[in-house]
Amino acid sequence: MTILNLDSAQTRLSELKEEHRALDEAIDRLSEGPFVDQIRLTRLKKRKLTLKDSIARLESQLIPDLNA
Repeated sequence: MTILNLDSAQTRLSELKEEHRALDEAIDRLSEGPFVDQIRLTRLKKRKLTLKDSIARLESQLIPDLNA
């Protein structure tokens, strides 16, 4: 991975983590209300899981190959 790609990947990773945190807060707020919109809550949770997978994939790519 080139330095430019590395910087880009790290920036993207930070953005994904921030969005993941924001979704976590939104899910908490939505869950605390007296009337819970289950459809919206489910969509937010699915998006959060998608972000988690993307974060894990990017973090895996950023780990240097020790066999090289």
